[in-house]
Amino acid sequence: MASDDKPTRSRQQRPESPTPWRVEGVKEGQDGSGSGSDQGGGGFRPPGGLRRFGAVLLVLLALNFVFASLVPNGPDRNRVEYTFFLDQVDRGNVDEVAFEGLQVVGEFKRPVKEPDAGSDVEARKEFRSFVPAIATDDRQLLEQLREKDVRVSAEPADDGRSFIGDLLLFFGPTLLLVALFIFLARRAAGGAAGGLTGLGRSKAKRYDATQQRVSFGDVAGIDEAEDELVEIVDFLRNPDKYRKLGAMIPKGVLLSGPPGTGKTLLARAVAGEADVPFFSISASEFIEMVVGVGASRVRDLFDQAKKAAPAIIFIDELDAIGRQRGGGASVGGHDEREQTLNQILTEMDGFTGSEGVIVLAATNRPDVLDQALLRPGRFDRRLTVNPPDADGRRQILEIHTRSVPLDDEVDLAQLASTTPGMVGADLRNLVNEAALLAARREHDQVRSEDFFDAFEKIVLGAERKITLSEEERERTAYHEAGHALLGMLEPGADPVRKVSIVPRGRALGVTFQSPESDRYGYDTAYLLGRITGALGGRAAEELVYGTITTGAESDLEQVTRIARSMVGRWGMSEEIGLVTVVNDDAPFAMPGSEPASEATRELVDREVRRIVEGCYGRALDELRDHRPQLDALAQALLERETLDEADAYAAAGFERGTAPGDQGPKGMAIAERVDAAPEGATDVT
Repeated sequence: MASDDKPTRSRQQRPESPTPWRVEGVKEGQDGSGSGSDQGGGGFRPPGGLRRFGAVLLVLLALNFVFASLVPNGPDRNRVEYTFFLDQVDRGNVDEVAFEGLQVVGEFKRPVKEPDAGSDVEARKEFRSFVPAIATDDRQLLEQLREKDVRVSAEPADDGRSFIGDLLLFFGPTLLLVALFIFLARRAAGGAAGGLTGLGRSKAKRYDATQQRVSFGDVAGIDEAEDELVEIVDFLRNPDKYRKLGAMIPKGVLLSGPPGTGKTLLARAVAGEADVPFFSISASEFIEMVVGVGASRVRDLFDQAKKAAPAIIFIDELDAIGRQRGGGASVGGHDEREQTLNQILTEMDGFTGSEGVIVLAATNRPDVLDQALLRPGRFDRRLTVNPPDADGRRQILEIHTRSVPLDDEVDLAQLASTTPGMVGADLRNLVNEAALLAARREHDQVRSEDFFDAFEKIVLGAERKITLSEEERERTAYHEAGHALLGMLEPGADPVRKVSIVPRGRALGVTFQSPESDRYGYDTAYLLGRITGALGGRAAEELVYGTITTGAESDLEQVTRIARSMVGRWGMSEEIGLVTVVNDDAPFAMPGSEPASEATRELVDREVRRIVEGCYGRALDELRDHRPQLDALAQALLERETLDEADAYAAAGFERGTAPGDQGPKGMAIAERVDAAPEGATDVT
């Protein structure tokens, strides 16, 4: 029986008209959950309380009345008897009079006063008197006034203030002061409340369809990510097509990839293609110095999006607030960033959810994001925006050159093949730099040399106008000749594209190498050959001069990075084995979280040293065996300063495609690019 009574009681206790859930961000009284009078800022309360405010108001009015009563009401006139007035008329001392009813006012020609007036009464010209009722029909007075040449009028010479004037004079200043006081009090109260409310409001910008649109036609080279977003736009346009099959739109899409690959451009294209409200904001705009503002702004942003649903929210640089919780930067797990992240998690997939709102986010560091963000139900779809291949780079160049007049000899496909590793932002900058160079050279169209000079400026650095001594210039020539010659001799090495001893950036000379086609993995032979080539400059200096300089600084950094990755990341050392013992985030890791023991790290250092020393010995042997080619290449650099691909191979005595290095194997064993920077040596003084 107890089990039967329990649901009955719960049904009897349930109200007939349940109170609706309170909507976050809506004041009481607007959603039926309370009256607005009890809410902060609902009405005006005078400072100090109502009683004190009333007492101050009464005192002000009393003082105003006293001061206003002391103000004279028009000219101060002497009141005289009617007989005295007639006597002055007879004497011809009246200049003008004015009648209004029984009152007569005017001026004497000479100041006088009544005979029986006290000594404290001064003689005055202005006077007033009252005509007795019995004398109102006395025509003799009018004739007498005319005989004495007195000006007579029927309007009063001065009738004093009106009722409105008296009202304004007696109460106007006080009322104005009180009104100003109330206005300032209201503004102060409203400013304080508005300032706090403004802090909690979202700073997201709503996309305006009247602005210049970016469409998917402006996106190229990242087809895989584009196709996924096209599907989302199609879902928003034709929801029934998917709903009839039981499909649900993803709640969140995370775009990740290196900087400049086009993540934000994809979001702008979605905004241009989808006919729904689009809100964009940077993750750093949520955070303020006031605690709780970040979470409040998240609530406000999602509230706006829900009201406009279906809608899209784009959060750029999500890692600013989406990092793993509980890290060393947190204070007790309750810092502002974590509160903001918790609110985002709740809004995306919490108790009520965010139906009809899709969240797009972009980040360069998906590895540091909190796992709660990445689970299905929040970011259902994760898209990696990779650097484009050669065909993608050509398409990107075509988009960025649509408004650029190109010379007929410009080959965008060839330009795309010589720019491996460049992303969309790099290619856009390349086109802009080429256009600037063409304008500086007063060309009508952008030519091929403009593009290649701009490419050298971006990759190798701008030329420096410095003067080198002959000895230092010769040493630099041999240094770069050593890099270039080993690039031609090592099996599978990338072709040498340009060698120069013109100072650029921080380098006194450069050797630029790039592959024939895009590489996505490297084998051991290629990596060892690259280390050997990078050490060619130091080896050439030791071989020719017997001494070494500081010019190989960047070469040694590059060599150490490659060798350390071979040993600790890619399992290319028999001593270490197939384990990862190098952590890229080690400088920022918590104590005790290192991936390897001290003994293992010492073994890694020994293996790195063994690989580098072996490659350096090979570099010395190769250059010693090909000393004539080294001297010829150095002399050509001293004469011409810059050698392109064909001239460099010719100076070394090789034909392009027949050099020993061109005949070696080219493996694709490692699925990670070793160095996204330009291939080759960069010498730093």
